[in-house]
Amino acid sequence: MTDAAVRAAANRRLALKLLWLVAAAIAFAFALVPLYNVFCDLTGLNGKTENLPAEVLQSMRVDEQRWVTVEFTSSVMSGLSWNFKPSQPSVKVRPGQIEMAMFEAKNITNEVVTGQAVPSVSPARATPYLKKIECFCFQRQELQPGESKQMPLRFYVSPDLPDDVQTVTLSYAFYKAVPEAN
Repeated sequence: MTDAAVRAAANRRLALKLLWLVAAAIAFAFALVPLYNVFCDLTGLNGKTENLPAEVLQSMRVDEQRWVTVEFTSSVMSGLSWNFKPSQPSVKVRPGQIEMAMFEAKNITNEVVTGQAVPSVSPARATPYLKKIECFCFQRQELQPGESKQMPLRFYVSPDLPDDVQTVTLSYAFYKAVPEAN
């Protein structure tokens, strides 16, 4: 074989390896979101909490001897022209008792805007114990120009929350939602 033929064969092998690498990177990019969601569901990171069936909720015990304060904070990320805030700064709850809190959002633009709320819980070790049953963060929220909306949050704090945790902060950051592909 000549030098040119050897180089051509080596270049073909390199091109094939690079194509495989590109294909693997694309496959990884498509798998990243589902993998991240599974990771967050398992670890409770990023405020992801499980949805429980009604039967489980009805049989849950309430700790009548204890109070936990749940504080609410909110922020709107740049690129989303909304006002967004909790209707109340905090609530005192009995662990195991289902509670409701309301958040208010207002679109302050002259166009339809869609946002997505991302929750986080602190202290981080309390994340697995804050259970959201119904939340505006489960789906995108669309507001018409100038529209205000009341957004409910139904949740409970698990009775298994460590006794030394007396305050849990639930924060929501609202981002402008990326348009969905049709």
